[in-house]
Amino acid sequence: MSTATHRIPLYEPDFARDPHAVYRRMREQFGPLVPVDLAPGVPATLVVGYEQARRIITDPQRFPADPRRWQTSVPDTCPILPMMEWRPNALRSAGAEHARYRAANTAALDAVDQHALRAHVEVVAEQTIDSFKTAGKADLLSQYAWPLSFRTLSHLLGCPDEVGHRIADGMAKIFDGVNASLGNQILAQAVADLIALRRQHPGDDVTSRLLKHMARLDDTEMGHQLITLYGAGIEPLTNLITNTLLEMLTNSEFSASLHAGDAPVREALDTVLYRDPPLANFAMTFPPRPVDMSGFLLPADQPVVISYAACNNDPALGPHRPLGNRAHLAWGAGPHRCPASSHAYLIAEAAILHILDALPEMDLDGHRDGLVWRPGPFHRSLTALPVTFPAS
Repeated sequence: MSTATHRIPLYEPDFARDPHAVYRRMREQFGPLVPVDLAPGVPATLVVGYEQARRIITDPQRFPADPRRWQTSVPDTCPILPMMEWRPNALRSAGAEHARYRAANTAALDAVDQHALRAHVEVVAEQTIDSFKTAGKADLLSQYAWPLSFRTLSHLLGCPDEVGHRIADGMAKIFDGVNASLGNQILAQAVADLIALRRQHPGDDVTSRLLKHMARLDDTEMGHQLITLYGAGIEPLTNLITNTLLEMLTNSEFSASLHAGDAPVREALDTVLYRDPPLANFAMTFPPRPVDMSGFLLPADQPVVISYAACNNDPALGPHRPLGNRAHLAWGAGPHRCPASSHAYLIAEAAILHILDALPEMDLDGHRDGLVWRPGPFHRSLTALPVTFPAS
């Protein structure tokens, strides 16, 4: 039984630069379960085997998502604590608590009018493109994907722009693991302001529906539901749009179709979710007792993190997967599977289709190898996606 002590850091720029090369080395050295550090002095096990990942995320009894015992072992200054700490929400709970929070979130999200959502995305996309199309160049991350994701999510949650900007700022600090504690404070105050607003002035939005749900969420619980929705909605959605546009601009499988006006957007989205999902390493669980998994001893009360990116590309699956790229784990699986995957697909697809239609001669400004990926153990995120196009 393996008890390896050498750990691979997931927070350094070398990992962000070429994570798949690191995943290959991990398999060669350790097999499907890899000892890693999520931050300096914060050990975890990274699951890079598809079979092992499926077993873990569909077994909430042995692998619950509640981190409370673990977080007593890390200092309050730990940069990734705000990303992983216990919150009274579905993502960080188990059993009856998880079921209660999950039911409220699912009901609030399922009531979203998908046709109205697509129409809203198209309006936001057009307005956003109008702000830079005369320049002949743009950063599609900061000037398109991020503002579109931000405005769309704020619309869904009934959140005014001023409050939403504070939420987005706090969330970005948490994802980066830089000033994460400050990010947590900014985020908490902003969502409290949103809850107070919607209690006084309810509307046809996700926040108001959560407040009215039979789960009777109090203000603290409400705050953490909104933090989860924003965490899943701004950063990952921005990165899904950006990473897919990068794929379409640089991958020969898609770029020829793009310039021929026949861009297969859904295929490109699934390729990104399969190869480079915006949440590359996530679905943290915390086994309360040691678990022997494939000859590797998983310690009690230590994070087990699923590498969606590595598991999707596990060589043990063979070259021909039965469901193609859509067999990926990017939305998770089991009781914690993302309840808003259809919304994310719709928003990303509409956003990409609209900009490809508006700027059909768009090209990457520079070489793909010159792009910079943000370091961090969880996300797969560019710092910028510069493009050029004929000014109009």
